[in-house]
Amino acid sequence: MENKGTDEVEKLKTKFLSAWHNVKYSWVLKSKTYFSRNSPVFLLGKCYHFKAEDEQSSTQICSGEVCDASPATGGGVEAFRKDFASRLWLTYREEFPALPGSSLTSDCGWGCMLRAGQMMLAQALVLHFLGRDWTWSEALTIQPLDTETWTTSAAKRLVASLESSLQGDRPSDLGPQLQALGAQGGAEEADTHLREVYHRTLVSWLGDRPQAPLGLHRLVELGLSSGKQAGDWYGPALVAHILRKAVEEAKDHGLAGVTAYVSQDCTVYSADVIDIHRSRVAGGTDAPPLSDSRAVIILVPVRLGGEKVNPEYFNFVKGILSLEYCIGIIGGKPKQACYFVGFQDDSLIYMDPHYCQSFVDVSTSHFPLQSYHCPSPKKMPFTKMDPSCTIGFYSRSVQDYERISQELSKVLQPSAKEKYPAFTFMQGHGGDYNLTAALTTEKKEWPFIRDPRAAAATSGDFVLL
Repeated sequence: MENKGTDEVEKLKTKFLSAWHNVKYSWVLKSKTYFSRNSPVFLLGKCYHFKAEDEQSSTQICSGEVCDASPATGGGVEAFRKDFASRLWLTYREEFPALPGSSLTSDCGWGCMLRAGQMMLAQALVLHFLGRDWTWSEALTIQPLDTETWTTSAAKRLVASLESSLQGDRPSDLGPQLQALGAQGGAEEADTHLREVYHRTLVSWLGDRPQAPLGLHRLVELGLSSGKQAGDWYGPALVAHILRKAVEEAKDHGLAGVTAYVSQDCTVYSADVIDIHRSRVAGGTDAPPLSDSRAVIILVPVRLGGEKVNPEYFNFVKGILSLEYCIGIIGGKPKQACYFVGFQDDSLIYMDPHYCQSFVDVSTSHFPLQSYHCPSPKKMPFTKMDPSCTIGFYSRSVQDYERISQELSKVLQPSAKEKYPAFTFMQGHGGDYNLTAALTTEKKEWPFIRDPRAAAATSGDFVLL
């Protein structure tokens, strides 16, 4: 009886904490984001122009709507809105099945870096299966985020949840509601239909259930081996390694053609990446190989300065986010993660996971997709960016990687002021440079800190500014 009482108290504490985080982060939402009409906007390698016919100096994106702007050649406001809203948005969720090793049914307040990592991974999968030009047909119909309405509904859910706990009842099943929102008819062309099938499949892989190969439950499970528990805060470097394991160990056949690589000590070893590309994709125990090459998601944990980002790296970040094969950057403010997808002038454009939404059962046939797409971009000055981050790239083949490494090497060339690159490419394998020294949990979190017991410095060594 005593254990049962303790469990009930813990459940109530969890609900109160979750509700507090819900209200806390709801006020963080901004209803307006301003963009200059006279400067290009870059979003994951695409460039948009908001040039207007009138003399106003700013374009306002308010609650997902861009006002009073005329699109210019090469893509305008509407094209940007549709592109941004088509990116997959992973946020805090509540009332999902308990996470491994805990009784937590929400990641609100601590899971933002894992969610940012999921968003970057989702963009890589979109490039792999759908291509960079893909946009969701319903992207411009997403309802705006309403802070006041959301906060009111959160309070109502809290009261109902507490009443249910005190009465010993379970919350109502969401399944019938989700099925009632079924998909549209099959009048679309076959190609469009196939793309929507891929779209829905990608979201299901990232869903909040234990069976999802890239879902929060799986990421938390993999984090346990690094000493992280559900409820702990994860850094961008550790999340990179967790994402790599999740992709490598995914059992879903659809993910067999893609894997991941994490750089070592801010160095990408080309021979390692090429070997991964050339590793054959098995078609099953009795089936012939499906392919002689695999796509590689390249993740590079870096630190762009000391306590703050060194301003000399601002242009580097802009250059990275201007590349079509870049899948974004996970980082953010100290202890507040976000997913950077673009920039305009001296501000970063990002997707914010700090918004708690209800659990969606992605195992149903026609679960709603709207909550996985964000209508409202947010901006943040470069100066507020935390220096610790992980940069991601997608490489489809060996030839693709050779082109990427050549182009990135140019972007990484240090200027007169910027003496050292954020990371570098080297020929050969990482093992050739004796990088196998044991790492503590702390050093796994900060891979750019070299082990003093390691071998003598190589030509690829550098000191961060």
